[in-house]
Amino acid sequence: MNNFENKTAVITGAASGIGLALARHAAAVGMNVVLADIDEAALNSAVQQLDLAAGRALAVRTDVRHAAEIKKLADAAYSQFGAVHLLFNNAGVALARTTWEHTVEDWEWILQVNLWSVVHGISEFLPRMQAQGGAAHIVNTASVAGLVSNPGMAAYNVSKHGVVTLSETLSLELQMTQSPVGISLLCPGWVPTGIGRSERNRPADVAHTQPIEGLSAQLNKRIGKAIAGGQLTADDMARETFKAIGEKRFYVIPHDYMFPFIETRMKEILTQQNPTLPK
Repeated sequence: MNNFENKTAVITGAASGIGLALARHAAAVGMNVVLADIDEAALNSAVQQLDLAAGRALAVRTDVRHAAEIKKLADAAYSQFGAVHLLFNNAGVALARTTWEHTVEDWEWILQVNLWSVVHGISEFLPRMQAQGGAAHIVNTASVAGLVSNPGMAAYNVSKHGVVTLSETLSLELQMTQSPVGISLLCPGWVPTGIGRSERNRPADVAHTQPIEGLSAQLNKRIGKAIAGGQLTADDMARETFKAIGEKRFYVIPHDYMFPFIETRMKEILTQQNPTLPK
């Protein structure tokens, strides 16, 4: 898919970070943009930042954890624009705790936002995108955390590994059916966004968590420093993603410094070695 002019993009997690960068890029290449996010104030601010003509941008407050909310988003997008050509299943949250300190609510929140929202997005949008005819594309945001396993991020890692295998499976199925809908998998490394402050939008029904103490505190500090020190920006992620869409490329891994770590994990699997601590 190379022609984006007057086409429509739907982006979850669009009020900040990579989602907002994707929205800006979509607007810049002439697309209509549907922005979804749980933070309504930030969502409305994001729409204003796009500076699109009236009727070219639509904000839909969406709790992506729930299938009914994703259906509402799809209904709104198709009602306003008649078709969806790019779907970015991008919403994501993060949490740093040792595995044994993850509460049930931690697991529910992370998996619902990071994995189930992608499941809901595919289930709700893909049949409509196939039925509308013509080229279309889905981009699922995973992470290099879906390709390696760093300590302190069990729920996050599980959710992103899930998005990776879900996307790989769907890619094969789309090839088997010669679908006009393509798919890409975005796996960023550390990007300086607000994901380290995800709990600012954590819903009350999954609010129970453990205090950040001991090893969890050390891991939080390390991860926070890594996020803040990210060398590539959200805009870099958006540019690389749109490039991949044009190339019909599945894997989008902008942080090439992660390749040796991915290779190490693959070698450990193939040689049945124990996992080694990342340096």
